[in-house]
Amino acid sequence: MLPYSHSNVYSYIEFMPELPEVETVRRGLIKNVIGKTLQDIGVNTDKLRYPLDKVSFETLKNKSIKEVLRRGKHLIIFLEDDLQLIVHLGMSGVVKIQPTNSYQKVKHDHIVITLNDNLSIIYNDPRKFGYWLINTTSNPLEHKVLITHGVEPLTDDFNAKYLLAKLFKTTRKIKQTIMDNSIVVGVGNIYASEALFDSNIL
Repeated sequence: MLPYSHSNVYSYIEFMPELPEVETVRRGLIKNVIGKTLQDIGVNTDKLRYPLDKVSFETLKNKSIKEVLRRGKHLIIFLEDDLQLIVHLGMSGVVKIQPTNSYQKVKHDHIVITLNDNLSIIYNDPRKFGYWLINTTSNPLEHKVLITHGVEPLTDDFNAKYLLAKLFKTTRKIKQTIMDNSIVVGVGNIYASEALFDSNIL
């Protein structure tokens, strides 16, 4: 995924996003939306991977964005009042940030969040395999889509000792094992293949 800007338009483009791509989206959002207020939320479809409750999205209006974190391949957008949006980009999801006054809807723009300060967040997903979930508790990591996640690969918790202990407990092939989110999060087919190739593990 490559961030780019043109004519004051910021876009974050990805294909089959894995952890590094989602982290790039997170950093782009942090640069542009922290402290901004959700003025309007347009939901242009009834269902992505899961159904979308348009009434619930209405309750997010006038809430400001406090932080954007990542857990594995998920984005967690923290709002006021212990509210969060848990976002997964699926296979083809794209998050774009554009000036509101120049935004023109295109096919597959399923969610459009209008912020103050003439900015909009647009979620485009041709395959509709991503999802946007509203969490209303103070700890989104306990949500059902996140609670079984294992360690983050870029932290000290993921090391040779940890991985060997997990490998000794399974008879699965190495690629399947490192793509298991309960062991290490964020590793998909592309990065698993590249890592094993660089390690001369075939």
